Amino acid sequence: MQNLFVKSQELVSLKSKNLYIDIVNLQSKFFYCSIVFLLLSTFCLNAQQGFSLLKGKKKDRINFELVNNLVVIPVEVNGTKLSFLLDTGVNATIIFSLSENDSLEVKDTTPIKLRGLGEGDAIDGLKSIGNKVRIGDAIDFNHTLYFIFDESLNFSPRMGIPIHGILGYDFFKKFVVQTNYVSKTLKFYDPDFYSPKKCRKCETFNLVFNKNKAFIKVEANIENEKEDLLLLVDTGSSDALWLFNEYNILTEEPKNYFDDFLGLGLSGNIYGKRSRIDKVKLGSFNFKEITVAFPDSVSLQNARKFKKRDGSLGGNFFKRFTTIIDFTNKKLTLKKNSNFSDPFYYNMSGLTLEHNGLDYKLEKKQERVSNGYSSTTNDNNSSSINTISSIQRFQFKLVPKYIVAEVRKDSPAFISGIEKGDEVVLINGKQAHQWKLFEINQLFSSKAGKRITMEILDKNGTKKRVRFVLKKVF
Repeated sequence: MQNLFVKSQELVSLKSKNLYIDIVNLQSKFFYCSIVFLLLSTFCLNAQQGFSLLKGKKKDRINFELVNNLVVIPVEVNGTKLSFLLDTGVNATIIFSLSENDSLEVKDTTPIKLRGLGEGDAIDGLKSIGNKVRIGDAIDFNHTLYFIFDESLNFSPRMGIPIHGILGYDFFKKFVVQTNYVSKTLKFYDPDFYSPKKCRKCETFNLVFNKNKAFIKVEANIENEKEDLLLLVDTGSSDALWLFNEYNILTEEPKNYFDDFLGLGLSGNIYGKRSRIDKVKLGSFNFKEITVAFPDSVSLQNARKFKKRDGSLGGNFFKRFTTIIDFTNKKLTLKKNSNFSDPFYYNMSGLTLEHNGLDYKLEKKQERVSNGYSSTTNDNNSSSINTISSIQRFQFKLVPKYIVAEVRKDSPAFISGIEKGDEVVLINGKQAHQWKLFEINQLFSSKAGKRITMEILDKNGTKKRVRFVLKKVF
């Protein structure tokens, strides 16, 4: 065991041990080993294990960012402020993607190997115990962290904001958690003091647990056949629905699917197929023409440990509700919000963009300058005259740079000539850096028939203007 002070981009030498922990980044999860620590603290009434609220607190509320249907919360780790995805589907707290300016104290470390979704093999990491983790007024003084130093594992470029890690079961097991996707607020309650409010428009569902993961039963109408599905409650997936069995949904004549990049996993890229299914029903909530993704078999090899699992229910589904997740009593409560009737769209451009560092832009600013002077007339009356002139000032500003990470074959963007590695300069007449990445993704998923004009800088440094129209594949 050792203590380290880790700074991003340092080379960390790890000797591999025969210790493997199965995790799934946004879909497959950590095996969690619980270690009991007794703490005496001025913040706690009694000795505590895991997260607890400050003395006298029964609940807390924090704001979050909603990016690509994912909840991103502020988390303080050993005094360092970071940003984490809040993911119901992971068993342990994972840290990765520290920027070159971030530094973080790491305590009591042991080398490990980690496996997750994706095409690659297990990767090196560190297990660290005895860390202080704080979320709002909730603190854990003996938190176990898993550190990954693979530079290729970086969710921040695809999200457009810094993402330093993922937090899941360790948080949800201690609180009743309410997520308001419209106001972007997270409330969490001490279960011993939580009393659910009467809500005529709410529906509560039972959760089924397997190895600390919550599952829910959903009814689907597939090709006029009723299917009962057991789905992972996965707030760390940006899609609405993932299925592991194709259920004869996919057809060639007419073709009702396309191959696509589905996401980034701990073991590499995740690819699969996208399509739609007729209807999904959960209680009295009915959804038609819901988008569905089918991950390929290579990506799924670490996700099928629970044989009864049929897939995942993700952020594009849950963002249509205010959700109350109660792991203690194995309950999920849903209430419709203003997103409920939004159609389910996928990215119709075929483009996956990512943030690729910063660039200097010369910005022109117009400033008005007032100059005053006095003049004397013949009758000795004095008057003041002001002149106003306009001058231009220039300044350099650091702005985000976006490049094309993936282009789906035969998509509108592909046909227009956009290639992987191209830099995006303009989108619909607006400088690319003036867009947030999630806003671009929303634009590409907005509606069929929308016209997109882009200015691209190719890998040879040549600028070109391209146009395409968002088009439904099926």
